[in-house]
Amino acid sequence: MSLHEIDSALFFLINKNLQNGFFDVVMPFVTNRAEMVFLGLALWTAVKEKKAVWRFLFVSLFAVALADGSGHVLKDMIARVRPCNTFTDINLLVGCGRSYSMPSNHAANAFAFAMTFFFLRRNITGYFFLAAAAVIGLSRVYVGVHYPSDICAGALLGASTAYAAIRIYRWGERIYVKKVYGEALALSLLLISLFRIYFILTGPFDLSPDEAHYWEWSRHIDWSYYSKGPMIAYLIYIGTALFGDTVLGVRVFAVVFSALSSFFLYRTGKELYDEKTGLASALLIQIVPLYSVYGILFTIDSPFIFFWALSLYLFHKLLQRQMCEGCKTTFDHYWILFGVSVGLGLLTKYTMAFFYVSGFLYLLLRKDVRRLLITPGPYLAAIVSLAVFSPVIFWNAANGWVTLKHTAGQAHVAEGIKISTTSFLEFIGSQLGVITPVLFILIFLALWKMRKTQKGAFLFWLSMPTVIFFVLKSLQGKVQANWALPGYAAGFIAFSAYYIKDLALSKKRTKMLILSGMALSLLITFFAHFPSALHLPQEKDPTKKLVGWKELGIEASRVYDEMTPAGPVFVFSDSYQVASELAFYMDGHPATYCINLGRRMNQYDLWPGFENFIGHHAVFVRKDTQHLPETVKNAFDNCDQNIITLKTKHKKIMKFTIFKCYAFKGMKMKQTESF
Repeated sequence: MSLHEIDSALFFLINKNLQNGFFDVVMPFVTNRAEMVFLGLALWTAVKEKKAVWRFLFVSLFAVALADGSGHVLKDMIARVRPCNTFTDINLLVGCGRSYSMPSNHAANAFAFAMTFFFLRRNITGYFFLAAAAVIGLSRVYVGVHYPSDICAGALLGASTAYAAIRIYRWGERIYVKKVYGEALALSLLLISLFRIYFILTGPFDLSPDEAHYWEWSRHIDWSYYSKGPMIAYLIYIGTALFGDTVLGVRVFAVVFSALSSFFLYRTGKELYDEKTGLASALLIQIVPLYSVYGILFTIDSPFIFFWALSLYLFHKLLQRQMCEGCKTTFDHYWILFGVSVGLGLLTKYTMAFFYVSGFLYLLLRKDVRRLLITPGPYLAAIVSLAVFSPVIFWNAANGWVTLKHTAGQAHVAEGIKISTTSFLEFIGSQLGVITPVLFILIFLALWKMRKTQKGAFLFWLSMPTVIFFVLKSLQGKVQANWALPGYAAGFIAFSAYYIKDLALSKKRTKMLILSGMALSLLITFFAHFPSALHLPQEKDPTKKLVGWKELGIEASRVYDEMTPAGPVFVFSDSYQVASELAFYMDGHPATYCINLGRRMNQYDLWPGFENFIGHHAVFVRKDTQHLPETVKNAFDNCDQNIITLKTKHKKIMKFTIFKCYAFKGMKMKQTESF
């Protein structure tokens, strides 16, 4: 017999042959209320161990989170179908579930919790926890949703994560005692990154429309794209090659680049001042709302922050090496590395060019470093960065400079010079919100007060020009809250050096102000991750664009499947956001299209359309409750309309209109505007 046959035989032995009235009542309760099984044991342990139990409980819950997140990843990688979706003659006592089978997350979580207590105490209590975990694992086979091998794999995963959690806990104890700042950062970033991966796997947020659209780009690898450089598409291509076309595959590099950004901010702060300053700077970037969100959502700002932090570190390293006492100003290979870093940043987001503006102003206005402007290094770095960026230039030259036209439109160039107090106040308000008021003010106070020192001037000029530019720009037109994002990176170091470094020696009021500012930032970041805790109405929820897309994909897939027996079907929308989300969340990730009904140009207009699909049927999806446009109506024999209202588990509502359109006859597309 094969291993699968043995596994199946054991499954039926437990699921069918052991069936009895008592187990039919007990096993569903155990499988659905696994936490209740451990609750009694935990209370019993609390009575015996008293204070120690809370430490054990914390480590156990951390192990469970590790096991649960790892289980989700392994399920999608192994992709084993559950027995309840394979066999019909089974004793199914609970819902089968939509996820894959191996490993069993119930077993993994139960053994992670139990093995942590077992490893930490090694007494009779630990054996009771293990016995409870075994019963929970057995219940998953008895109720018909897992094979026995799924339980074994889950138990092994749970034991492994329990061991890892304990090792991390011991590491934290050592760091706390010895005050090792570098290791404290490593541990903090490890824990934050693990939380983010777990949140991505289990959290409430679907891909944002921008993320889904960038994922579409990764399916059409090119030298550049309509509105942005190619870096985001390349990274998503790598992520999905590793983890498949999943939310984790799209977002995994958000976690990686957030951690790396903190690392290079730490190195810069440490080399400018000391380890404490570096650590505070690195952790600030993790809790400030504007930056923390890009550790979860993978848009162009995630790698952009990293390349700015890396360039900041390399530029400071160059100044150290070139300006040290007794050093000769000679060629340094760091100029090439610096140029590559800036060039990669330009491939990510064009506002990386502000780094050169800031760097030039610093070199020009500081007498102690001005002589570097007459050396070849800065100009070599500029040439290298342009060489790295050149594919974008050549692509645009071949595509009518569409990116330049789009950027001019975004910058409101055609509107000319005007004053808009509304957009100015909106921008300042947005900065107070995404940085938080206390930190926003204290960052600029620190930069201003330190500007006359050599180190402070470096931070001042690598921060203020970018922020000031966008403040002035907001007087002319709308500026998005994240556009000034790079300007705060050096500001975090200044804030840490001025306020955090000697916090213990500060006055009580100053100390309370600083700590309250950081606490407020952390609180806002918490609610950004868990907005349901605020019970906001749908129209005021800033995360409303991150929910409902998966449900739309399920509904559109159902309609698509209903139509396929009648002939080939294609999918399109009049919104690139909807088209991209449909491509990601519909079964099989079909090619989708975006028609122009009077909108501005987008990336879909540069890809092949559906003009040649004569005779095909189509699924046409529009956001909200909308009528069928005449252009679409005339392109098909007939279309049926269906308005759907989608509800998520948090009761947020999205409305879409889905049209079933039959026999495509051809459609004359409108000319798109690049602005």
